[in-house]
Amino acid sequence: MRFHFKTKKLEELYTSEKGSHKYEPEVIDSFFDAMAVIAAARDERDLYAQKGFHFEKLSGKRKHEYSLRLNRQFRLIIMLEKDKDGKYVLVITIEDYH
Repeated sequence: MRFHFKTKKLEELYTSEKGSHKYEPEVIDSFFDAMAVIAAARDERDLYAQKGFHFEKLSGKRKHEYSLRLNRQFRLIIMLEKDKDGKYVLVITIEDYH
């Protein structure tokens, strides 16, 4: 799937690892693994099939968001969006769930 980043900081983390010092190496490795899975996915069904990331739809105020587990503490928060070219993933943030 195509993807875009909501913030410049996330884009820089992906393109040049700028800001990676803010996270444990395990979180950064999982972030890049998750981005590779997103890039290779045809649609969200492929994301659900990756059991290790525990891809899930959020609820309540966040009902339009999804999360992928990077480790026990951190989640990659995304949204599934559409434009004239079809569906894409909008990468929102890396969030501390604890």
